[in-house]
Amino acid sequence: MFFLLYGGLSAQSTISINARLLDSLRSLEVSQDITFVNTENRPLETLYFNDWNNAFSTKTSALARRFAEDYKRRFHFARDEERGHTAIHEIKNLHGDTLKWDRPGNVPDLLRVNLKQPLAPGDSIKLHFDYTLFFPLNKFTRYGVDEEGNYKLRYWYLVPAPLQNGWKLYSHQDLGLEFVQPYDINIELNIPTQFYAVSGLNLTRTITRKGFKTIKFEGDDRMDSKLYITKSFIFESISAGNNNFITNIEDEGIEFNTKKSILRRELNFLEQRLGEYPHQNLFITQEDYLNNPIYGLVQLPAFIRPFPDGFQYDLKVFKTLVYYYLQNSLLLNPRTEKWVIDAIAISLIMDYVDEYYPNMKLLGNLSKVIGIRWFHAADLEFNDQYPFLYMNMARLNLDQPLSTSQDSLVKFNKNIANAYKAGVGMKYLEDFLDDEVVKKSISEFYSKYKLKPVSDEDFERILRKNADKDISWFFNDYVETNKKIDFKITHVKKMEDSLLVTVKNLSNNHMPISLYGLNKDSIVFKTWIKDVTHSKEVMIPSDNIQRLALNYEQKIPEYNQRNNYKAVTSLLDKPLQIRLLQDVEDPRYHQVFMMPEFEYNLYDGIAIGPKLYNKTILSKTFNFMIAPKYGFNSNTVVGSAAFVNTNQFKNKNLYAITYGISGNRFSYGYGLFYKRYSPFLKFNFRTSYLRSNERQQLLIRNVNVQRDQNPDAPLQQPDYNVFNVNYRYSNPNFIKYFTTSLDYQLSDKFSKMSFTAEYRNLFKNNRQLNIRFFTGAFLFNDAKANDYFSFALDRPTDYLFDYNYYGRSQGSGLFSQQIIMAEGGFKSKLQPKYANEWMMSLNANTNLWKWIFIYGDVGIVKNTGFNGELMYDSGVRISLVQDYFEFFFPVYSNLGWEIADPNYDQKIRFIVSLDLNTLIRLFTRRWY
Repeated sequence: MFFLLYGGLSAQSTISINARLLDSLRSLEVSQDITFVNTENRPLETLYFNDWNNAFSTKTSALARRFAEDYKRRFHFARDEERGHTAIHEIKNLHGDTLKWDRPGNVPDLLRVNLKQPLAPGDSIKLHFDYTLFFPLNKFTRYGVDEEGNYKLRYWYLVPAPLQNGWKLYSHQDLGLEFVQPYDINIELNIPTQFYAVSGLNLTRTITRKGFKTIKFEGDDRMDSKLYITKSFIFESISAGNNNFITNIEDEGIEFNTKKSILRRELNFLEQRLGEYPHQNLFITQEDYLNNPIYGLVQLPAFIRPFPDGFQYDLKVFKTLVYYYLQNSLLLNPRTEKWVIDAIAISLIMDYVDEYYPNMKLLGNLSKVIGIRWFHAADLEFNDQYPFLYMNMARLNLDQPLSTSQDSLVKFNKNIANAYKAGVGMKYLEDFLDDEVVKKSISEFYSKYKLKPVSDEDFERILRKNADKDISWFFNDYVETNKKIDFKITHVKKMEDSLLVTVKNLSNNHMPISLYGLNKDSIVFKTWIKDVTHSKEVMIPSDNIQRLALNYEQKIPEYNQRNNYKAVTSLLDKPLQIRLLQDVEDPRYHQVFMMPEFEYNLYDGIAIGPKLYNKTILSKTFNFMIAPKYGFNSNTVVGSAAFVNTNQFKNKNLYAITYGISGNRFSYGYGLFYKRYSPFLKFNFRTSYLRSNERQQLLIRNVNVQRDQNPDAPLQQPDYNVFNVNYRYSNPNFIKYFTTSLDYQLSDKFSKMSFTAEYRNLFKNNRQLNIRFFTGAFLFNDAKANDYFSFALDRPTDYLFDYNYYGRSQGSGLFSQQIIMAEGGFKSKLQPKYANEWMMSLNANTNLWKWIFIYGDVGIVKNTGFNGELMYDSGVRISLVQDYFEFFFPVYSNLGWEIADPNYDQKIRFIVSLDLNTLIRLFTRRWY
């Protein structure tokens, strides 16, 4: 029904729902009334509603694109009935007329309703909707229908889109909260008697008749839409003061009374720090926690988790509770103003741990284990994880401003780093203001704006009002930009009873820095230095000060703390520390690590030796590595070394310049060794949108190779030098993948150019097409006597020693069947297999079923004195992990039916990556 009401009404929307569960169809029939109030100062001719359940209906929705960007394969490969959708039956007005509606711009999860007449400012209108919800499986977002037939619903009914100086229209992208304005709601739910229904709303009545339950919920000023309909009662209801916890968060076998004590303590803590929660029920679920978990060792299985009983449960519940508490009380925009929620929530979690677990280490009880306790990681407090994980992104030059919209954040920033930076920022402010200003401001903000219109500017206004120092830097630099914090003590001059200290700001910001005077490890002096635009001199007393340090207590998330120390009474600013195995960075020392390392190739066998290096868990701009090894087959010393430096540029298309030199010595045959030295310069480019995988790279290098002579087959040119320039463009995505490269090489014996392009497309019907094109030509070639520098049809000679061949000189046997997808890209071993003039090839494959593909290659090979020869092959490709673990089974080629060859097992080719860094990238690509 549609009713038009005039004047003097509350600006609060009301929602009334009558719903009936059809379990056999995994659906809910809904009859819904929405009373909407025009809060704008202009008439409205159309109204917008969020229909986020329908975001699952298509592979082209914003939600589907988000899944693809994060390399989540399940949604794309799911069947239509697994994804769910909303079927709108009718929208009627007062007279029973059907109102026109559509999905604007083909956005599936927005609904636009055209009114019969404009809705005047201040007036309200009542709309009636009839629709059926077909729910997705919970494997996509954890909400939906699970394997046991339980309905875990969120964002399931239609709600008005926010109207705040225009419509705020956001699609479902699995980012967290739906942006809605508070509404009053009542729900009448009809479900079979074998089901139970649970909600954060107030349960007002339950009636059972004729195999069905009718359950009524209601609530005022609500924003949370969660509803669970389960076949068994999976929740506990625990009272705490005037509130009631409804939760199914896994409790690790903790006794009921212990849980009750923990929950009451948590609620008391929040009430003291914030104020009372505006509703009676606190509905916190396991799915809420899993979507925003405590990261780290807390996530390990219970039987190996190194924390005391109850600690994990306490923190899991508290983090879920504090976000639930804030998000259902403060009407901030969850897309653009979530940093305020994060800042308050993470700082509260840190305070809670400090108060109730003051001695808890990041590694828990592992920090006491012999061997582990020698690492600096064992010294870290539990709360040290917050600046540490934020700094991971800052060091990678992937950090983003706190004010960045949630849908533009890199996944690691969205899930972890930005929230942690916001919370650490509160601690930075607390230390700078040196009193209870921040805590009082948070409490005032919550109490003043609970369930009222609010923005992040109101939070800023309260902090500025209560602070007795200028904190413009916090909002202008810390929140609004990703400028790094990096200070350095450049000079110390001793005066009679004072020290004249020169501090330099290595970044373009106005953030303050703390200066400490130390006697051994004791703090004897502390002051704050403000307004260091470039460098600044400060005079401090010299009493008992042996060493000076910036940010000694590490309250500031500083980019580089290794330059923070300056000796006053000794020669070295900080001592050298050599540690076995990699550790976290300890800025108090010059750190060098030693780690046993092994490699394998057919000729050296297993090569084992110590690797000396300076790389910590967080990346550095300068890294060195010296790794000698002993090869047990070759019975000699082999190994590698590298010295690499990177200059990073914030918010630039040219985001990094890397330069250095590398060298290695390994066997290339039995009893034959090579030495390779390569200085290089690399320019890295990317777009300003960091979620994009689009990258460009320009590599300039010189490769010098020295090889042992083979007495049985003397090499015509054992030593050579190649100058190489390579440009590469890449945009590797789950749905569409495209890379291209242009390569130029110059040596005293030859000059050549080549071009490679690769394209992949995953279609809506799950058919995948992969196409690769290669062409290369010699500009001149004085090395035609052999094919060492020639283009290869199926197995490049790798004279630059770039590829990880396990048996690079093998002409037969298992290791000769290893394939590197380079140059011609053929899988069959055909003749001629090399081209000393030019080569062109096209490789294509498409899937038959999941990871089973058919492939075909065609190319032309041109050698001096011969006509170009047409080459082709075809077969079956088994792609278990694309580009990392694959097998190729030739079927037909220039050789005929290869599958009938009695030695067919020798024709099978394989790709196997045993490189740890390569495998790590396979799993981290969805986070960065």
